[in-house]
Amino acid sequence: MDWKIELIFVPVTDVDRAKEFYSRIGFSADHDQTPFEGLRFVQMTPPGSACSIAFGTNLGLTLQPGQQDSIQVVVPDADQALADLRALGVDADGVDEQGWGRFVTFADPDGNRWTLQELPSRE
Repeated sequence: MDWKIELIFVPVTDVDRAKEFYSRIGFSADHDQTPFEGLRFVQMTPPGSACSIAFGTNLGLTLQPGQQDSIQVVVPDADQALADLRALGVDADGVDEQGWGRFVTFADPDGNRWTLQELPSRE
């Protein structure tokens, strides 16, 4: 039986600001629904990913905005990812070289931290 991670919740203070930020860095807006007043659900997917993120209002999240700091995404080229983020005005940290990969980190407007990893060559 396959287990597939489909959705990770990201706590935010301003849903529209978060949606604009993630759209600007290339995420697709899959859903933006308000099934009833007071509840809003936004789902966005990074380019090429099978896993999406979600945020909104009154979703019952236990994390506070800015506390999500454990999302790691694999990219083919850390240098290009860094250049792309900086070209979009995102304050991304420089490439961190490690034996298990090359890493770039950045935060969304609420301070939720992301790590992008370029995997090491498997030769």
